[in-house]
Amino acid sequence: MNFASVRIITDDLDRLVKFYEKVLGVSAERPAPVFAEIVLKSCTLAIGHSQTVPLFGTGSAIAASNHTVIIEFRVHNVDAEYERLKPFIDEWVKEPTTMPWGNRAMLFRDPDGNLVNLFEPVTEEAIKRFSCRVDG
Repeated sequence: MNFASVRIITDDLDRLVKFYEKVLGVSAERPAPVFAEIVLKSCTLAIGHSQTVPLFGTGSAIAASNHTVIIEFRVHNVDAEYERLKPFIDEWVKEPTTMPWGNRAMLFRDPDGNLVNLFEPVTEEAIKRFSCRVDG
């Protein structure tokens, strides 16, 4: 089994797609007016309009209501990404900080309130832990 993607449901597809294109530096693919995918080497971030929810089951997802999942992306330099994104991000949760598990991380919210973490392994143990994973 392979992990395929994470999908965010939103009421404003264009706004969220533009946000993640800016953060990730990749253009989205738009196979349908109500759906977009940002394909990275390591994962795919799918973004669907709330109009798609009935296809999965009425009420199965609610836009802008996530308070449990953190969407995480490994980067090469968290501090450089912080400087690049500082003027663009409206809600910072944590400025670059080295975490107890060896990653340097920063957290912010996307326009729908989803928590996003950009991180880089910085300790020897963390670097070793990520050494065999796909480099995005």
